[in-house]
Amino acid sequence: MATTGGRPGRPKAISREMLAEAACELFLEQGHDATSVTDIATRAGISRSSFFNYASSKADLLWGSLDERIAGAGAGVDDGVPIDEALRAIATDFAPGTLALAIGNAEAMRIADDLEREAAVRMWRIAQISARALRRGGAERLAAEVRGGAYGAAMMSAIWSWASAGAGSAPPAAHLDRCLAAIAETPSR
Repeated sequence: MATTGGRPGRPKAISREMLAEAACELFLEQGHDATSVTDIATRAGISRSSFFNYASSKADLLWGSLDERIAGAGAGVDDGVPIDEALRAIATDFAPGTLALAIGNAEAMRIADDLEREAAVRMWRIAQISARALRRGGAERLAAEVRGGAYGAAMMSAIWSWASAGAGSAPPAAHLDRCLAAIAETPSR
């Protein structure tokens, strides 16, 4: 029979969010690079192998929610949703979770380099989705890729701006609108 805290009964319920919270606690205590998957699993009260039922890596804990939204935006674009609308779907109701916590506490967590690398991956994915949408709309390939890159940068800039502004700031969608406006204001030659 499973035990929880020395008592017989059901095993402790765990979720991806609980693992992410445990990870962030450890990142604050000992830094990102010094924290292992085993450390996170132990803090959450599960085995290392059980960790992988919830996430494929430490990065997945922080970025998983955004990755799901990016995948949804890609599916939307493939179904004909305009890119601005697909990007707004990423930002709409995006909750301040562990990613925002990590961005806001990057120095204390010693995670800045990792955030930078992982953000570049997401920026690239958004750029490719955007370029697909623009090509379908008739844009020439190179122009679509360059403009797609601007959309990827706008999305990640909006997330960083929102997370850095802290609790009570404008929602992520408002930050995205400002970033998209910056793209629209960029003169083309």
